[in-house]
Parts: sequence; structure tokens; C-alpha cells
Amino acid sequence: MNGRETGTLTSVKRSLFRSPAAIAAGAATLGALLVINVIAIVRGFEAPWMLGTAMVADIFAVGIGVLVAAREVMVADRRGDAIQERLAAIVDSAMDAVITVDESQAIVLFNRAAEQVFRCRREEALGARLERFLPQRFRAAHRSHIEKFGHTGVTARRMGDVTTLWALRADGEEFPIEASISHAGAAGQRFFTVILRDITVRKQSEDALERSRQELRDLSARVLEAREEEKTRIARELHDELGQLLTALKMDLSWLRERLPAGAADIAEKAGKMHALLEQTVSSTRRIAADLRPLMLDDLGLSDAAGWLVNDFAARSGVHCEIQIGGGAAFEQVEGAIATAVYRALQESLTNIARHAAAKNVWVVLAIDDGLLHLEVEDDGKGFAADDLAKSRSLGLKGMRERMAYLGGSLEVVRAPRGGTRLRVMVPVRAAPRQADAA
Repeated sequence: MNGRETGTLTSVKRSLFRSPAAIAAGAATLGALLVINVIAIVRGFEAPWMLGTAMVADIFAVGIGVLVAAREVMVADRRGDAIQERLAAIVDSAMDAVITVDESQAIVLFNRAAEQVFRCRREEALGARLERFLPQRFRAAHRSHIEKFGHTGVTARRMGDVTTLWALRADGEEFPIEASISHAGAAGQRFFTVILRDITVRKQSEDALERSRQELRDLSARVLEAREEEKTRIARELHDELGQLLTALKMDLSWLRERLPAGAADIAEKAGKMHALLEQTVSSTRRIAADLRPLMLDDLGLSDAAGWLVNDFAARSGVHCEIQIGGGAAFEQVEGAIATAVYRALQESLTNIARHAAAKNVWVVLAIDDGLLHLEVEDDGKGFAADDLAKSRSLGLKGMRERMAYLGGSLEVVRAPRGGTRLRVMVPVRAAPRQADAA
């Protein structure tokens, strides 16, 4: 069927047995012949010519039957050829490559699209083994797969749903494919048919898109790291330099107040206001430095920094907060970049609660289990709509989600059972080598 070019499809005459007129004529002829034979038997001895006539009629009828039978055989053969030609034309017109092999993996069908995909003429492919078009490293696995597939009893199964399949062109070039396989039996033999598509262009686009996404993740991570470094530097300067200057100014003001004349009440009052303003400035400086980068995150670790952040949030917002920390000494193994990312996720979550949730209670759980750091923040506020996270105002959480993904973890925001919002973070305590090197 596939070894020759298909031209105009053959028009096949109908069988005589499908024509009512032919069936009626045949029945009438057989009826007349039967009557003649009966009369010839009854009156044959009285009229010998009648026996001769019956014999001639019988011979004539047998000849007609042979001719009709021969015609029916020819019609059936031509009909079979026409069906084969139609099938060949349909297969050849398919946009995807179609290859059929027998149980010995010899190719018995190779359509025109397969010729183009594999850059191999049909005459060269027919009779060859399918392994010719598979890379060497996949051939053993392919044989095992076909054997198992042939015994499963499943008539069709899709391949390549998880991993990309690879094929080999006649010129030795490997290329990615998407394929499905099916098998069927005919004349006591099993045949396997593969329908495949060259996805080289799509794979190149997907790879380019993935590279672009990874570059954006790397860039975003580097921007966040640079931002943290700058925050740390500014926080250190505020704490060390500006803090020392304010402390010295406070000491000088105290010295000056102690030496004011007894009758200078207005000057004493002014000095008192200056002292109160200086105290407020010192407190504001400490708060700003802590918001930029809590020094205890570097000095004492994530668990203490998280506890301080939650308690400070409760004191400033008036929201009742509970925090549970589990893991103990395991927090000493948390890498600096991981600790910073989790701390910022907790800080961002508490900031969103203060701005949008109108919550009365907040529950925080921070724990380490089996090498994974878990953070869960839940509130009993008004929750969020499904499209809220898509808004431009939620860039903070989007950035943290990308940061967690870059570090090999995950961040999700879901509706809490109490009606509010629940944020879950899960990340390894130590970054993978790629991320660690990139940091």
C-alpha cells in the first residue's frame, strides 16, 4: 500500500448482487432452469430432445455462473485495491509523521511527512528497523518499552507527557518529538503505529523562554541581595555613627541642664523639651535602623529576630499575636540568605495584615523539620479576593514568591479556616549550590 505513489483513486463497479434487477433476473433464470429440468426428467423418454435441451441449458447456466463468480472476484480485488489506495492517500496527506512497524520492529509504513521529518526516502525506510531513527542511548530502553507496551492490553498510549522524546534524522541530527503509540492485530500479527511531530521550533522557544525566566529570577535575586546589602549598610551607619552622635548630644544636653542657673526657668523648660525631642529622635533612629535591617538577625539568628518582629508588631499595632518557634539549635544551620528571605516574608505578611486585614489576632509558626524551614502566618481578618494577588499593589508578595522559588522553596497565600488569610513558606535551610554560588 505504501510502496507506490497513489494517483487518482480507482472507481470500482458495484457487485451484481447489490442490483435488485440482476437478482430478480438470476432468480427467474434459475426458476426456469429448474422447471425445464423437471419436465425433462418426467417426459425425457417420450421426448429425447427435451433431455438435450436441459443439458445445454445446464451447461449454459454453469458457464454464466462461472463468469459471474469471476466478475465478483475481480470486483472484490479492485475494491480492495481502491481501499488500499484511499488509505495510502489519507496517510500520505497527514501533517504528522506516521510510521508502522511489525513485531520485529521492521518498518512497513512510512508516510510522506515521515520522509520530510527524518530526511529519508520511503524506499530506504521500508524494511529497515525502527531503531535506525532513534539515538543510540535510547534504543535499549525503547525495546523494553515496546515489549511491555505490547503485553499491557492497552490499545493506545501517549508518550512524552513528562520528558521530551528524541529522534534521529537520516543525516545524524537529533531532534525533539512529541509522539503517541498504538498497536493492533491483523492476520495473526501485531503492528505498532507511531504518530509523531517535530517540535524543534517549539522546544527552542520553550528553552529560550525558560532561560529568560531564569535570567529574570537571577536578576531579581541579585537586586534583592543588593537591596539587603544597602539596607544593612545604612542600618549600621544609623546605629553606629548617627546613634553615637545622638548619644553624645544627649550627654552634652544633660551636662548643660545640670549647670543652668537656678532662676532660668524658661531656659530649663526649653532644655527639657530639647531633651524629650532628642529621646524621640534616638527612638526613631533605632526603629528605622531595625526596619531596614534588624541587627539581631545577624547577631542572634532568625528565631530571635522573628520573635522580636512579632512582639514589636503587636506592641505598635495593638493586634494580639502568638508565635510558636520549633527547631531549637537547628536554626543555627539556616543560611544567611535563607534567614533574610524568610524574615522579609514574615515582615511583608505582618505589614499587609496591618494595612488591609483589619485583624484582631495573628498566629505565627516558625519551625524546622527534615531540613526544611516552615513559616506560617495566619490572621482572622477579612481575607482576600482571588484576584487581589494579581493586582499591582501585591508586588511585595510576588517578589517574595520569586525569591523563594529562586532559593528552591515555595510561598503560597490561601484562605484561612478562621476567615482570614494564611501565608505558608517552605524553603530548604541551605540553598542549592547554584543559588548559593549566584548569591
